[in-house]
Amino acid sequence: MTAAHHAPTIDDVVAAHAKLREVHPLVQAITNTVSTNFMANVLLAAGASPAMVDNPEEAGLFATIAHGVVLNLGTPTAAQVQSMRLAAEAAQKAGRPWVLDPIAAGGLPWRGGIAAELLAFRPAIIRGNASEVIGLAGLGGGARGVDSSADPADAVGAAVDLLAHATAVSASGAIDHVVGHVGKDKVLIRVGGGSALMPRVTATGCALGALSAAYAGIAPDPLTGLIAAHVHFAVAGEIAERTAKRPGSFAVAFLDALDAVDEASLRELAKIQAPVAL
Repeated sequence: MTAAHHAPTIDDVVAAHAKLREVHPLVQAITNTVSTNFMANVLLAAGASPAMVDNPEEAGLFATIAHGVVLNLGTPTAAQVQSMRLAAEAAQKAGRPWVLDPIAAGGLPWRGGIAAELLAFRPAIIRGNASEVIGLAGLGGGARGVDSSADPADAVGAAVDLLAHATAVSASGAIDHVVGHVGKDKVLIRVGGGSALMPRVTATGCALGALSAAYAGIAPDPLTGLIAAHVHFAVAGEIAERTAKRPGSFAVAFLDALDAVDEASLRELAKIQAPVAL
């Protein structure tokens, strides 16, 4: 059978979701100042447990305790970067999956160097919008910071290049493009759904990175965890949009929807396109 036949399916997503709700995985988040509160609330609503442990004195030790770790380069400080290095190294040594969210890594030299350094610790997952994925792969080759207007399809080549450093990579957008290893092969899986209001609420992308860390901590492999996180997010976005038509009310409805997602809604609303072998 081809790699595409072994790629994650809706049954795998449902199983990962049930495991998430059973385990309530502990997620260490070293993230930007804009996203901290919303990210924590997203993790709680989805069924995980957030821990915003970002000081150098505790970051490394805590990474060995958490089910998963997310490192977000949105507003890095010298102390936070030190914590990221310690957490990434500790997570790698302890076999804990960690997620790199490389905000503006391709557009700003200092954080680009930090991102390149962190890649040496082999993240399980790299998650960003298309511009960020392209920027990280090229580290300066045309990235536009946190701009989310680029088409995720244009980032597939860059995402595949980043598989040299990670097990799975996603470029999120109207249709999320996820690439990953299946055995010795590579596949592309597109995930549709969600809501056009999601980019109008700050920190939704950052929170998706944290949820990816939560799922990676309980899923059988990083690609399954990443697909499950994207599907959970997209389904919640569709549910939230049924009652909320503006960004402010959507942010509240989205948290409620993350909690409301269950097997029935996953099977009804998930839009996982057929995998493509790369």
